Amino acid sequence: MSFAPIKDGEFTSTIYGMPQPAIHSFQIKDGKYNEVIRILQYEVQRAPTNRAALSLLGYCYYYCQDFINAVDAYSQLAQLFPNFPEYKVYHAQSLYNAFMLPEALQVVSTIEEEHLLGDVVKLESAIKYREEDMNNARILVEQYPPDDPDTEMNLACLDYKEGDYTKALERFNNATSVMGYQPELAYAIALCHYRKKEYQQALKFINDIEALTDMPPRAEEELDAVTLHNQALIGIDTNPADGFAKLQFLLSQNPFPPETFANLLLLYCKYEYQYDYLDALISLQTSPDEAYAKFDAMANEQMNELRSLTKRVQEIRQGNDENTARKAVEAFDETLELYLPVLMSQAKIYWDKGDYARVERIFRKSVEFCSEHDTWKLNVAHTLFMQEQKFKEAAGFYEPIVSKNFVNSTFTPIFQLLDVSAIILANLCVCYIMTNQNEEAEELMRKVEREEDDAREVDETRKCFHVCIINLGNFEFGISRVIKAMEPQERKLGTDTWYYAKRCLLATIGELNSPSMKVHGKMKHRKTRK
Repeated sequence: MSFAPIKDGEFTSTIYGMPQPAIHSFQIKDGKYNEVIRILQYEVQRAPTNRAALSLLGYCYYYCQDFINAVDAYSQLAQLFPNFPEYKVYHAQSLYNAFMLPEALQVVSTIEEEHLLGDVVKLESAIKYREEDMNNARILVEQYPPDDPDTEMNLACLDYKEGDYTKALERFNNATSVMGYQPELAYAIALCHYRKKEYQQALKFINDIEALTDMPPRAEEELDAVTLHNQALIGIDTNPADGFAKLQFLLSQNPFPPETFANLLLLYCKYEYQYDYLDALISLQTSPDEAYAKFDAMANEQMNELRSLTKRVQEIRQGNDENTARKAVEAFDETLELYLPVLMSQAKIYWDKGDYARVERIFRKSVEFCSEHDTWKLNVAHTLFMQEQKFKEAAGFYEPIVSKNFVNSTFTPIFQLLDVSAIILANLCVCYIMTNQNEEAEELMRKVEREEDDAREVDETRKCFHVCIINLGNFEFGISRVIKAMEPQERKLGTDTWYYAKRCLLATIGELNSPSMKVHGKMKHRKTRK
């Protein structure tokens, strides 16, 4: 496609929408940057030193977030027109947004014009912040003019980065009172509340932000990199595949937020697909012993930290300082959440080898800190269960997890047992049966059955698979329960249930071929009829 050349001196008026016949519809004021870029590229090819064309081209690249090309445009402008130092600022801003931080600092250091020093200080502080140089970033932010509203907001960001969430929250609130409501500030306030474990307040601000997003969804390529990155993290729990796709899309872009790669690696670890932990996981592929040693070193370091925090909590409580004690308990909880993945990774090495006794010994080392944590209790229960000689002990760990979900309500159906993993319920039933507590096993199954029936009364289309999965393993008793649990078949029989049920049926058939197992004739007839 060809374009009529624009006369010198008419670039700004033409591009911004004055009635010129050749490109009347292409207007920056309407946000049609991509269409304008096509025209300007033609004009720059025709006249490479045309300041107006280059300037508008850099502007359009910048607002399209094509920072690499913006860098090129403003670099040419800064060299061609040294009497316009503003181009150096724009050049540095483009480099910053392209994550070319050393180059941005180099350009900033060449700007000496007094009227631009305010912009220079702000840009340099942003670069230092992105480089994790908090001390110098704070020094630069404190050089802002006293009445600059960005001062309070940037100091809040620094406080947050340094872990002082209370001070950061105070500053973000102050910035909101000066600058008015802004979604970015609301999100920052929500994040502070979340870090302080004030979840209700955090949820309130998030709901306010979500109320502003009632608009048609945009394609990934239309979103800025930071928004797309945050959307991926927010939705990762509900839709992991979509979250991974967004993060992988970002990695294909240039530039992308530097946090993207680290977050993607951490999420891959979480979903079986921080830095010392990754190193140990990588070692696990080639040398399990080396990986175990690395995990063990990390675990010992965190156990020492947990002991120190436990002692500190006890000392603070003796002084009746509840606020400080609460913060110390929060620090303990956060350290415990870091310790548990390391502990579980250690245990998994021997779990995969089937050495459940060794797994049990690993868990026993951590009992003083983890005995009240549900994740720890659940994995200990699984470990005891798999040893096939400690069903009573395993039941002792499963029972508290299940009992939390016993809810008796006359007025409203609450299906909390269905929120418990079917494998937990199934294993507990096996524990009961193997310790001659058949009545307890049957009572638990009846409760699950009742909840499934109640759930179907509320939603006829709902498929409930708990009873089907629970009734596995004990051949004669289990097969009869499996068959009963599949009724009515149009509601119960599905891909998931058949996946488990067919294993029971095939295992039973296999065992029937051996002289070690006998099944009553009535049971055989029932299976044949079914």
